[in-house]
Amino acid sequence: MAAPDPTGQTDDTTAPAQPDPAAATSTSASTGLTHVRADGSAHMVDVTAKAETTRTAVATATVRTTPQVVDMIFDADLPKGDALPVARVAGIMGAKRTPEIIPLCHPLPLGRITVDFARGDGAVVITGSVKTRGVTGVEMEALTAVTTAALTVYDMIKAVDRHAVIDDVHVLSKSGGKSGDWSV
Repeated sequence: MAAPDPTGQTDDTTAPAQPDPAAATSTSASTGLTHVRADGSAHMVDVTAKAETTRTAVATATVRTTPQVVDMIFDADLPKGDALPVARVAGIMGAKRTPEIIPLCHPLPLGRITVDFARGDGAVVITGSVKTRGVTGVEMEALTAVTTAALTVYDMIKAVDRHAVIDDVHVLSKSGGKSGDWSV
């Protein structure tokens, strides 16, 4: 076998094997997973043939802390500042950057993102809603919105509660697309 020249080419006249484009768009028969080829390699699913529809997803996350810290959060009385507006913006930014941090996630034009907070019993319950008109769902964007907001709340309360916990992260509902609408 010949050594490659500086451009990375070889003098071997045999062309390298090209990936099978059909393999990149099919579901792996062995796993049933859409992001895994039959050989086990990951790929981004081809969604170019899918019809655009309006798609929404709502997700939630909970930050558990003490009732006193919850009061401080909702009274904007934390040493690091007013956590909720900062966490809201962080959640919106997180949703917009989902394809940068989640491998194989399609970049989507997001038409609406909301992040809201409710006072729970020793907890802050975060709800995020994302809407688009596109060819794939926005569940990952909704989950990224609420988890980014939860991480921001945690960051802003850790000085007053080192035992705070983020939990109960899940999708509450989705609509649009061929899989239809559902909710928990």
